[in-house]
Formats: sequence, structure tokens, C-alpha cells
Amino acid sequence: MQQFGHHDRELELHSGIPPTRPLAGADEPGHILVVEDHPDLGQAMVQQLELFGHTADLVIDGRSALRYVYAHQPDLVILDVQLPDINGYAVCAALKHSPETWRIPVVMVTVEAEYESRLRGIEAEADQYMHKPIDARELEMQVRLLLRVKRRTDRMEQAEDVIFSLARTVEAKDAYTEGHLQRLAHYACAIGERLGLSDRDLEALRHGAVLHDVGKVGVDQAIIRKGGPLTVDERNDMQQHTLIGERIVQPLRMSGAVAPIVRHHHERWDGHGYPDNLAGEDIPLGARIVAVADAFDAMTTQRPYNRVLSQDDAVERLITGAGIYWDPEIVAIFVELLTQPLAVRAVGE
Repeated sequence: MQQFGHHDRELELHSGIPPTRPLAGADEPGHILVVEDHPDLGQAMVQQLELFGHTADLVIDGRSALRYVYAHQPDLVILDVQLPDINGYAVCAALKHSPETWRIPVVMVTVEAEYESRLRGIEAEADQYMHKPIDARELEMQVRLLLRVKRRTDRMEQAEDVIFSLARTVEAKDAYTEGHLQRLAHYACAIGERLGLSDRDLEALRHGAVLHDVGKVGVDQAIIRKGGPLTVDERNDMQQHTLIGERIVQPLRMSGAVAPIVRHHHERWDGHGYPDNLAGEDIPLGARIVAVADAFDAMTTQRPYNRVLSQDDAVERLITGAGIYWDPEIVAIFVELLTQPLAVRAVGE
């Protein structure tokens, strides 16, 4: 079995083993950066990766690795812990904390004691950990699996770009709702923070607020812009936007948390909303938050179907509707936030 690692500072290459087959056609090769301070070991790894069908480059210190990654955005980094300038843990942490590079998989490689090294690798957010001497077949498998995961993530991100563009398109078609999505996300997250939601839940809430009406892309614009009351048929068509939106957001990475907000933001606390007549705490929390923020923004900005209310009048309506239309606790929190301008200042003020 072919391996490479430290052995009297020389490369250990076993002869008599045929080269590993290149990656199967279903797995596209990637561009990989090898960070190894011993050039002979690093070059051997590069050659092995090329046998797998990848392209690979070698750098021998941490600062060079960071410069390379930021400039070239490789698909994967194989990172030795022991480097002559900054150690691999620091390099990995820097990559994982940068919004430009955190999605790039990092495989950490070391000869150090396995348990403590793995703990430090986990702390640095490494995606995988390998101990020298590295087994070539294990390397092939790890690289293939990590690249597969990265490509799925990349496809999801592309889908997310399209979905968020749809949401902005829906907003742009209606001059009355300019800035609505930004304000709504701002209000919703202010409520979520007061409720103590986690960073992940706040991210899902922000996405849900921005995408809550994306399903209107499938509704006749004449209905959306109609100034007078809707007919029964028009109302039924309009209500379909929650279901259309739920289907649209399914490709999102966070669809499990975002889709319920999109589907249920028109449910009512008393159970007379749509599409599922959910009531009270059966309505997902994110949807209850977005419903309150959405109602306030609709009341305080010009729309075809209403007159603009002052903040005080809008607050009075929220309080009156608490326990009927909206979650009373969320209304109370939002009303309190509105009395603290720095806590929930309207976007653009």
C-alpha cells in the first residue's frame, strides 16, 4: 500500500503497487493546494493527487498558503500542521473565519499525538484530519468525498443566488414595496435577538424575511397591484403565493428553517389565517415574527390598498390585534423595541 510521511526525513514510497485509478467520471477532479514544509513529501503528494486526476500546487509555509488561497480559491487545501512560520491550525482558522474562504474544505495532516491534535484541528474547524504516514487510498477517498460535498454546497449557493434574485425582482416590480425586504429583515432580526435566538436561527429568520413573498412571482401582477378589494377568486390566487414560495425555497441550504416562515407568515394567532389555519404556538416562531414585522411595515409605508399610518397608530393596531392576528408576546417585544430608536431604527433613516 502506498504511503507518504516522515521516515528519517525521507519519503516512504512502496514499490510494486500499481497507481490508484483516477477518479470516476461522476466525480469531477478539483484544484488542490498542498501545504507541506518538506518539498519532497509535498511533491510526492502533488504527484499522487495528479494520478487521481486533479491539478495540484505546492507551497511550503503558512503565509504563502494564505496568499495562494485568497488569490486562486482552490477547491480543497491539504494542510500540514508543522510549518516554518505559522502553524497549520492558525492557517486553518484564518481560512475558516474569512467569508471569502470558509467554504473551502481543509484536510489537516500531522505526525503529532493523535488525540490532542485532533482536538486542535476541530477547534480550528478543519473538515478532515489525517495522520502521517498518509495512506494514498484514504487520501483519494477523503479528497473525493470532500470535493463532492463542496460541489453540492456550491450548487446550493448558486440556487440561493437565483432565489434571492427572484425575491428582489418581486420587490422591484412594485414601487410601493421598495426597501420592504431590507426593513422587514431588520425588524425581524431585532425581535429574534431580543428573544435570544441563536446565530443560525437569526440567519434563517433573515432569509425567511427576505424571501417571505417570493412566491408572488407566480401570481398575476394585476392582482398584486390591485387598489380595491379582491374578488374571491383573486384572493384565492393571492393566497397561493405562500405555497409557491415554499416550493421555490426548497433548494436552500436552510430550507428546513426558512420554508416554514415562507409558508406560514399569513397564519393568524386565532387560527383564521392561511394556508393551513394554524393557531397559536402551532405557527412556527419565525413565521410569527415575520408576520408582526410585515404588518407594521405594511401599515407604515404606502401601499395600493391602504393609507399610511403613523408609528403610534400602527402600534395601536398591533396591540389591538395581539391575540387575534399576532402572537401577543412578539407584539409586546416589537412595541418595546420601537420605543428604543437605536434598537430597531427603520432602515434608511
